[in-house]
Amino acid sequence: MNLFHKALAIAFAATSIAVVSNAMADEQKSPEEMAIEYRKGAFHMIKYHFGPMAAMVKGEKEFNAEEFAKNAEAVAALSKFPGNGFIEGSDMGKTETKAEVWSNMDDFKKKMETFQVEAASLAETAKGGDMAAIKPQFGKVGESCKACHKEYKED
Repeated sequence: MNLFHKALAIAFAATSIAVVSNAMADEQKSPEEMAIEYRKGAFHMIKYHFGPMAAMVKGEKEFNAEEFAKNAEAVAALSKFPGNGFIEGSDMGKTETKAEVWSNMDDFKKKMETFQVEAASLAETAKGGDMAAIKPQFGKVGESCKACHKEYKED
């Protein structure tokens, strides 16, 4: 297990501890409310790792192959989480989710799967450290995000 994987495991463990402690404090929250918080958190973490990569691709930040690869690997891992937060009944409350998610769940899931595949491919491509190869795959990940946001996210 390399240093990045150890750090990621520690972060997930710390998050799990925080979730368990917060769960005791949040006992009054319904599973649906917790699902909303879960998916918001997952999307927030993806955005956190996606931003530095976007800045590198756009030339706004100096390209650092190691940093890019770590962020790409994190996005690929995190891409699997948001879907878990779209449970039945979590279509209420203050969210950025459009009602169409619930009436088109199969399409939504398909778009999430495309995001996962493209993110995994980006993580693999990023290992090579070649920006010329990374840019088109980064674009595919961005397009998979936009495809879902366009139909299913409030702006």
